Amino acid sequence: MTQINRNPSISDRERASASDSKTRIKGSVTVESALTIPLFLFAIMCLVYLLEIQAIRFSIGTAAHGAAKIAAEDAAIHPFFNPVKFQADLVNLAEAERLDRSIISGGSSGIRCWATYYDSNDEVLHIKVSYKLQLPFPEYTGIRLKQEHEFQVKAWTGYADQNEAEGEESIVYITETGIVYHTDYRCSYLQLSVQFVPAASVEDLRNESGGIYHACDKCVHGESMAGVYITNYGTKYHNSLNCSGLKRSIRAVKKSEVAGMGACNKCGK
Repeated sequence: MTQINRNPSISDRERASASDSKTRIKGSVTVESALTIPLFLFAIMCLVYLLEIQAIRFSIGTAAHGAAKIAAEDAAIHPFFNPVKFQADLVNLAEAERLDRSIISGGSSGIRCWATYYDSNDEVLHIKVSYKLQLPFPEYTGIRLKQEHEFQVKAWTGYADQNEAEGEESIVYITETGIVYHTDYRCSYLQLSVQFVPAASVEDLRNESGGIYHACDKCVHGESMAGVYITNYGTKYHNSLNCSGLKRSIRAVKKSEVAGMGACNKCGK
């Protein structure tokens, strides 16, 4: 019997080699895809976060300057700085809903303005706003990106006095209900000197004229709160710092426009 040896033909070997090559290529593409796609998605996510961070910084920075302008105007009326009102104005300008949906840790309540203060000597507001941003890391890591906005704003102190030496008319200051004009915007009659005192002690306090304080009919309804607001020359105590009785609109006008009004006995001498 004749034994026939069957050896693979050349074409069979070529087909097997080509099949192995295709298998290796497919495996290589699979590995590259498994590495490249996650890196690509991570790069996209980083870009989105960078854009969001810049948008938040611009929004809060703009709102902080707007709130600082309001505080600078209030400084001409109230001799102290209220960080709670400043933060409320900032959040209102930046839109609370937008902040609550953002990556700010804690949303609108996560913004801190407590380091902001008013230097009455230099009449300058030192603004400092801080907050933290939630980065794309697990919550338990506690990794946050701290952001700060810090700048200074000159308090509004009225319009500049006109130069009388050049023949220009001088500027005086009046209020909506006042009967006299003032030559100095810092006159004590224009500066209300608001104080926050315990409600239990208000009955024993007296104003600069020796008068007692009565409940404001605009903001005190029923029993007063734990603390109330009073002024040195006022006759009312208030529950709300935003009460119209605590606000005084000061206007700078030319002296010729106040004909018939007398001068203040303190600053008009």
